[in-house]
Amino acid sequence: QEEAEIQAELERLERVRNLHIRELKRINNEDNSQFKDHPTLNERYLLLHLLGRGGFSEVYKAFDLYEQRYAAVKIHQLNKSWRDEKKENYHKHACREYRIHKELDHPRIVKLYDYFSLDTDTFCTVLEYCEGNDLDFYLKQHKLMSEKEARSIVMQIVNALRYLNEIKPPIIHYDLKPGNILLVDGTACGEIKITDFGLSKIMDDDSYGVDGMDLTSQGAGTYWYLPPECFVVGKEPPKISNKVDVWSVGVIFFQCLYGRKPFGHNQSQQDILQENTILKATEVQFPVKPVVSNEAKAFIRRCLAYRKEDRFDVHQLANDPYLLPHMRRSNSSGNLHMTGLAASPTPPTSSIISY
Repeated sequence: QEEAEIQAELERLERVRNLHIRELKRINNEDNSQFKDHPTLNERYLLLHLLGRGGFSEVYKAFDLYEQRYAAVKIHQLNKSWRDEKKENYHKHACREYRIHKELDHPRIVKLYDYFSLDTDTFCTVLEYCEGNDLDFYLKQHKLMSEKEARSIVMQIVNALRYLNEIKPPIIHYDLKPGNILLVDGTACGEIKITDFGLSKIMDDDSYGVDGMDLTSQGAGTYWYLPPECFVVGKEPPKISNKVDVWSVGVIFFQCLYGRKPFGHNQSQQDILQENTILKATEVQFPVKPVVSNEAKAFIRRCLAYRKEDRFDVHQLANDPYLLPHMRRSNSSGNLHMTGLAASPTPPTSSIISY
């Protein structure tokens, strides 16, 4: 008993330590930012403080002086040494993401409000601000969660996916992963929102046939969360459908329950590619602990069916027996009424989010 208490305290201190390290890194990044003096961008968005920094972008919490609300301003800064062609392609990709994301209107999807340029090498996208952090950060802090909490998150993700497949033309997100799932209040028992449509695929009549659509961006994405068909190499590009997102749901659910990815957990992306890890992922193996219901395992197996022909599509997943008994009512407008999902007393962590 004493050893267990000591281990629990060590884990708590490690979580606190990681929070402090992350906050120190954030402060250092803000001190070295071009926007550290918190200017007002586009005569509208007053920058308040840095939320996070990526390869070519920074995300600031800002205040929208027109709408009188908080927003997340993502500042994209192109490398000045890039060739004009590379800058143009990056800008074209960002404009495409903006056009897709701007039209989406669902409570489980982060809203995109605005897009503007600051100069030839800098442009901004303005998104809905969410207090809290992402699922990736939560799992790094807590490792895993209860089945009730994990199921609640999956139900909300599936609800958003159903919406994406009911609009015209339908959309494959293609990059579902914990880092793109925002926990609105920072806990595992609240609302979630999906973000980052940079790799999404539009299933219009010109590109989508009976067998799906050609995967023209092979190599992009986060390999742990992509299904086997995305790694097939041949004379013709592989065909994909919304079943790509279904596989991702299965991986995310498994990770929430067991604290590890089902395939390639300790591998790098390069190792996964070189060793054909996902192409060899013919069957998912479940750890003995923690104890998870047989119904949850069966649901994961349906998501992670190796052959895409055997895997559920999004509409089948939305009507899966594992989810339906725990919903009094669910529709693609995002109005979920869930039973059996007890609130957890887990306190919220710091406000660190990803966009």
